[in-house]
Amino acid sequence: MQDREAFYAKLKSQLEDTTTFPAKYLYKFIVPTDGNQVQEVQDLFNEGGAVIDTKKSKTGKYVSVSIHLTVKSSDEVISYYKKAEAIKGIISL
Repeated sequence: MQDREAFYAKLKSQLEDTTTFPAKYLYKFIVPTDGNQVQEVQDLFNEGGAVIDTKKSKTGKYVSVSIHLTVKSSDEVISYYKKAEAIKGIISL
């Protein structure tokens, strides 16, 4: 868990150094297709007016999900990542 907190602290620092908020941010995830994970990701981001694109893998076992979302701060970016961690099998890119 310390590794995740260190990752988020570094991400927050990098975002604040390189981004002027509010800003458009691109989230990318890979989720398995064996459940409703794609819908869970869409539900998580739909409330913020996100533009969501999905693409199935060649084998059909995974779906790539790209989300374009306007965020107000680095804390908001990190908040979405932390919420997404709760989705089973999700991989953040």
